[in-house]
Amino acid sequence: MFFIILYMDFKVTILGSNSALPTNLRSTTAQAVQHNNEIFLIDCGEGTQLQLRRMNFSFPKINHIFISHLHGDHYYGIFGLLTSFSLMGRKQDLHLYAHSNLKEILDVNFKYSGELSYKIIFHNLSNHKERKILDLKHIEVYSFPLKHRIQTCGFLFKEKDKERNINPQMIRLYELTHTDVRSIKMGNDYIDSDNKVVANERFMLPEKPKRSYAFCSDTAYFEKMVDTIKGVDLLYHEATFIEKDKARAKETFHSTAMQAAKIAELTETKKLIIGHFSSRYPNPKILEKEALTVFANTQAVNDGDVFEI
Repeated sequence: MFFIILYMDFKVTILGSNSALPTNLRSTTAQAVQHNNEIFLIDCGEGTQLQLRRMNFSFPKINHIFISHLHGDHYYGIFGLLTSFSLMGRKQDLHLYAHSNLKEILDVNFKYSGELSYKIIFHNLSNHKERKILDLKHIEVYSFPLKHRIQTCGFLFKEKDKERNINPQMIRLYELTHTDVRSIKMGNDYIDSDNKVVANERFMLPEKPKRSYAFCSDTAYFEKMVDTIKGVDLLYHEATFIEKDKARAKETFHSTAMQAAKIAELTETKKLIIGHFSSRYPNPKILEKEALTVFANTQAVNDGDVFEI
């Protein structure tokens, strides 16, 4: 019996979408990226573990956590989450990607609150250039610098080249054996029962496109990121303010919704999602409306939204 590898899940779940202050409807920044059986956590604002529970995520499947920067609304939830992992008896190593000061903060915290039941492997982020920080079988992750008041990184998730699959109809037509299948997958042509050569390409299903997701956390308008994330399928970009408050955005090194849309336009992304909304706007549709004037495929996120890539 032959098995065909299905298209892997690749989706983003919004765990928190507000800036600075949580509200009754919105938690502070956190997202879960699922690829196949892996769950990657991006940022960990206050209450993230409650959001993970509400949305039925499996804690043991979270082995990689990425923290964009050390403003509290992006990492204050990490203490409770790491402690819960320990209380649940975790033994597997956890990989944490963040700027170096977070290790110092965590070391002090757990010095006084007690050791964890597992090891944290800390990976320092750099604000100097794009850098590959994780390389797994099917996906790789890059960090890249953003423009904020403190050192801040965005994250780019990119699928790797996939092994092409053989058309099951061709398997049945030529009654291929396991050995035949392995040979064809290695790129060899096939010699049929009449001693005729059948070109390798005839057996193969069309190659599936490699998908990508870019997370652009707190940042002022910053065109230097464009080349790094050019052509992504899904782009999350902060949109803290509306255009009327552009001066405040500049002062605090944040972006307006229209500026986020301009980055989406320059990167030629397929879809833009915006978040990190200031609590001064009761309804984020006002930010979405402004962004839509620049980039048509824009959506303001809500906690709990899921985006398939």
